[in-house]
Amino acid sequence: MMQKLAWFYAFLFFSVVAIGYIPGFTDDQGLLLGLFKIDLIDDGLHLGSALWAACAAWTSRRAAVLYFKGFGTLYSLDAVVGLLTGSGYLDLGIFLHGSVALDLGTRIAINFPHVVIGGGALVIGFFLSRKFA
Repeated sequence: MMQKLAWFYAFLFFSVVAIGYIPGFTDDQGLLLGLFKIDLIDDGLHLGSALWAACAAWTSRRAAVLYFKGFGTLYSLDAVVGLLTGSGYLDLGIFLHGSVALDLGTRIAINFPHVVIGGGALVIGFFLSRKFA
């Protein structure tokens, strides 16, 4: 089950990268789905996440569990930093742009994917992995 979930995460991240290059998914301002500014750093991060998930899924159950624990921690912390400062650290935003003055609703909206994906990975890695041991 852990390896199947890791394959799902790999598919999810490969899809995120791919849809950014399909006409109709970005608006005139270059926003993915009209919401997210995606650049080469983001694409590299998402592609790296997909490759990490695929390698873990391919390797073993243990590798998949370690992926979810490590990945979930990194993405969840990025979401917390983003919620607090308006910039994440995984895309180097906090280092390049510092804290960004965004209203709370905007900070929640732009960090929601990392909250869900990172939080889901934490639940899978630390709790579901025990259930399916």
